[in-house]
Amino acid sequence: MLISKVQRFDIQGKKVFEVGEKYYFNDIGLSNSIAGFSPFDLGQIIGNAVYLHLKSIGYSVLIGKQNDREIDFIGERQGEKIYIQVALRITEKQTMEREFGNLMAIKDNYPKYVIIEGIIQIPLRQFLYEFN
Repeated sequence: MLISKVQRFDIQGKKVFEVGEKYYFNDIGLSNSIAGFSPFDLGQIIGNAVYLHLKSIGYSVLIGKQNDREIDFIGERQGEKIYIQVALRITEKQTMEREFGNLMAIKDNYPKYVIIEGIIQIPLRQFLYEFN
C-alpha cells in the first residue's frame, strides 16, 4: 500500500519483463519524510506525481523499453494507450534528443507526451487549433 511496483514492458516484443521493475511511492509526502526532501530529487518527485495522476484517472501503467531506449510511462485505459517522458528541464541537446527521440522511435499512432516542470509544450496543430 505504501509503494507500487511498475513492471517494464518490451514495446516491440509486446511482453512484460520479469525483472527491472521500478517502484513509486503512493504518497509523495511519505517519501519525503522517509528519505528527506532534496531539490536534486525533484525530477523523481515529478515522475512520481505523473505516475500517481495516471493511476488516479484510471490508467494501468508500465515502464516502456524499446531496444536500449526507455519510455518513462506507458498508460493504458479502455483500449487506448499513451506514452509519456518526464523531465525536470530540457536545457541540453542531449537531453532533448533522449526525451523526444525515445518517443519518436515508437512507430505507432498513440499520443506521445513530454512533461517538463513549468513549461507546457504542445504540438503545432494543437496550438493552431486551440489558440485561435
